[in-house]
Amino acid sequence: MALTIAAESPLGPDLALLFQRHTADMHADTPPESIHMMDAGELAIPAVRFFVMRDAGVPVGMGAFKAIDAQHAEIKSMHVLAEVRGRGLSRRMLDHLIAQAQAEGFVRLSLETGVQPTFIAARALYAKAGFVDCPPFEGYWADPNSVFLTKTLA
Repeated sequence: MALTIAAESPLGPDLALLFQRHTADMHADTPPESIHMMDAGELAIPAVRFFVMRDAGVPVGMGAFKAIDAQHAEIKSMHVLAEVRGRGLSRRMLDHLIAQAQAEGFVRLSLETGVQPTFIAARALYAKAGFVDCPPFEGYWADPNSVFLTKTLA
């Protein structure tokens, strides 16, 4: 498996399937007012670092982080295609995002995810990576459909 993770534009023409699947998952069982995903255009700004995971050149995953301030960033739009899950690819993407955020000088990384069954595996992944519950941060509010997590970077 020739797996790569690299910074790319979220507007890449071969990323449509990733965004379609991510959008479908977000809307599967989450009320619209509790969906906080960013579309490709919203991810294509200087404050966001966007990465694509490719297997033999084919996009199979994506992830991003958005600067909140000089020390704090938020993970956004992390998704691995269902047909390649179970191979540790989500953990590889998460580890890459953490390492890149650290390399850019961030000391805290946070995220919002859902409480619905769709997000059970994601919550377990984040917990294993050392993320812990936190209050809503930058632009979020208390929402019974959301879980807020944070990690202090070494």
